Amino acid sequence: MQRTLEKKVAVVAGATRGAGRGIAVELGAAGATVYCTGRSVRGKTTGRPETIDETAELVTRAGGQGIAIPVDHTQPEQVAAVFQRIASEQDAQLDIVVNDIWGGDELAEWGVPFWEHSLANGLTMLERAINTHIITSHYAAPLLVGRKQGVIFEITDGKTYEYRGAFFYDLVKVTVMRMALTMAKDLEPYRVAAIAVTPGFLRSEAMLDHFGVTEENWRAGAKQDRFFAFSETPHYIGRAIVALASDPNIMDKTGQTLATWDLAEEYGITDLDGTRPHWQRNYEAEIAKSGR
Repeated sequence: MQRTLEKKVAVVAGATRGAGRGIAVELGAAGATVYCTGRSVRGKTTGRPETIDETAELVTRAGGQGIAIPVDHTQPEQVAAVFQRIASEQDAQLDIVVNDIWGGDELAEWGVPFWEHSLANGLTMLERAINTHIITSHYAAPLLVGRKQGVIFEITDGKTYEYRGAFFYDLVKVTVMRMALTMAKDLEPYRVAAIAVTPGFLRSEAMLDHFGVTEENWRAGAKQDRFFAFSETPHYIGRAIVALASDPNIMDKTGQTLATWDLAEEYGITDLDGTRPHWQRNYEAEIAKSGR
């Protein structure tokens, strides 16, 4: 990969695993200094083994500089301290912010109407996956605005307003799309972009475990779910984020919700195995073939 982000400074909020880790590593491969934030650190994780410490090491191994900072993004004072530290260490430079905090897997209840869904779980999901993005952007924006350049990325699931199968999950994913649009309005006079980006079927660590496969034999998972055959690694969205952040005309895309499969074709991106997964096209073809 070309080092198009040499000397750039990025924050990936929610860099522990999944899309956040893939994005952080690809930003590092493009030469960026990447602050990797999240709650899971060595010796203290939140239900899975991955940690921000490992992500930061992978960033450095890829060619960037990875810096892990443990932070609970629901706590404004902790988030404020992160950006105070970055301002101090980087001479007030910040170029890229990625809001990828989720934390809702264990809270989502599928197949039930909203009035039967645990209210406590639903409200916690909103706190973890919406409030955190607002808090992070609140403290990040002044650094971007001060230099009149940069971008805030919102990571979502899907690029349309179609129902996503569960009330609270749907509310989260559509809200962050809307956040990109509305932040873009406030940021545009300062030449700072805000863009939402969605992956397709993400082959995250948790999804690999769900299907009982590894990245080496992942195609076996398609025997359980035919749509898994069209999945993509977290590096695919990472490369899409790098391409956008490197684009001198990024302001042309501010406020939009974009998909990895479209960005891959526009920028010539491929996944780790050299393929170019197109989730929408493959999904629609499979539905048309099977009738459901």
